[in-house]
Amino acid sequence: MTREYLNFLQNFLVNKKYRATHLEFRRLSKLPRYTKTTTNLLEKPIEIVDTSSFFGMYKEIFENEIYKFKSTSETPLIIDGGANIGLSVIYIKSLYPNAKIIAFEPDENVFQVLKKNLHSFEIGDVELHQAALWSENTELTFMAEGADSGRVVKTEEAKTVKVKALRLKDFLTAKIDFLKLDIEGAELEVLEDCVEDLKNVENLFVEYHSFADLLQKIDRLFNILLSSGFRVNAHPCNTGKSPLCERHSYLGMDFQMNIFAYREA
Repeated sequence: MTREYLNFLQNFLVNKKYRATHLEFRRLSKLPRYTKTTTNLLEKPIEIVDTSSFFGMYKEIFENEIYKFKSTSETPLIIDGGANIGLSVIYIKSLYPNAKIIAFEPDENVFQVLKKNLHSFEIGDVELHQAALWSENTELTFMAEGADSGRVVKTEEAKTVKVKALRLKDFLTAKIDFLKLDIEGAELEVLEDCVEDLKNVENLFVEYHSFADLLQKIDRLFNILLSSGFRVNAHPCNTGKSPLCERHSYLGMDFQMNIFAYREA
């Protein structure tokens, strides 16, 4: 084959894949929210429960790589709080195929999709818990939003169910290479209970959630991380262009922030 033909073939295949990806995104974008469907955007069939949340997770996880971390071990131990449909597990396993992951997802319907997707990708060595993370082993009232925003609530609301809750502190007895907490507002409650054991965590991601009708406690969250010996970085998300003039909220949340905590070498 000539070099020109090889270049043409390579460009054709790249463009063909791009067109297929573009068409699939267009198909998904036309579906109503909370519509279950299957997509091949990750090269193997994956079931999704909501296109809007999938687009957001896909961009953050696979394009922006917010869960990327460095480990000196080929078999790092990861705790995934809020595993949702499994995109975070799939991504982490692409980084470290021999990683051991302990994953938590309280929403029963989402949990079943999580199991299906890990089976579709033939991912093993993942310990799954259909449970919320909390500051004690108990049962909690959970608002099942249907996608990525289900959360623990203190009062009875629409679409609430009782879910099992497990104490994160009990899982921090060994070295944890990466702790991910996307637990929709329960992060401060959980981390305050784990202060003494955060010394076992090398890398931590936490999504901070601010609720419009509650006092903001982001200072307490940063204090926990800094006093535990972490360096921190943060990226705001779901923020309007002019927050001083425009107040936006979604499901009662008026501000979210991705916080990255790590230990210096």
